Amino acid sequence: MDVTLRLAQDPDADALLGRSPLAALVGMLLDQQIPMEWAFKGPATIARRLGADDLDAHEIAAHDPEAFAALLSEKPAVHRYPGSMAQRIQRLCQYLVETYDGDAEAVWRDAGSGRELLGRLQELPGFGKQKAQIFLALLGKQLGVRPDGWQEAAGDYGQPGTFRSVADITGPQSLAKVRAHKQEMKAAAKAAKADGQRK
Repeated sequence: MDVTLRLAQDPDADALLGRSPLAALVGMLLDQQIPMEWAFKGPATIARRLGADDLDAHEIAAHDPEAFAALLSEKPAVHRYPGSMAQRIQRLCQYLVETYDGDAEAVWRDAGSGRELLGRLQELPGFGKQKAQIFLALLGKQLGVRPDGWQEAAGDYGQPGTFRSVADITGPQSLAKVRAHKQEMKAAAKAAKADGQRK
């Protein structure tokens, strides 16, 4: 895997995401409750603080939990909740070591169908259905991983020409469109909640 991604809007961080399947998974894991580009810059920050050019699932899985949490908490913190995210990243890496011998790309390398791939992604610690579908859409749209039925398995996120998620971000303009879509969805959800409370 060596493609050009523009999710972090930072050349070094994006280069790591494009060449490292584990970095892409960790970025996706971090992508909640913080801006998208902050989340996807995280893997490069972690690698740099570990003194490495890439992330290694074996190394992270075996790292002392307190030391790893401290590493994510250093200023600037990798996430708004660095302690709990450190645990999630370690759980993800431990699962990859146990299930795929630490090879993150093996999660999708030989998946026979979109449904099988979605199932594998949902089994990853920290990946619910929505996160798994978004990552599946990212694999299909930008990384050329397209097993039969991948678009259907990715649901709305797999549809072409939409700006719903990180799967559709290829630069600053598409980032702005995705952000606008997320704000619309948030406003709609808030309005629906308020409407429900009035009834």
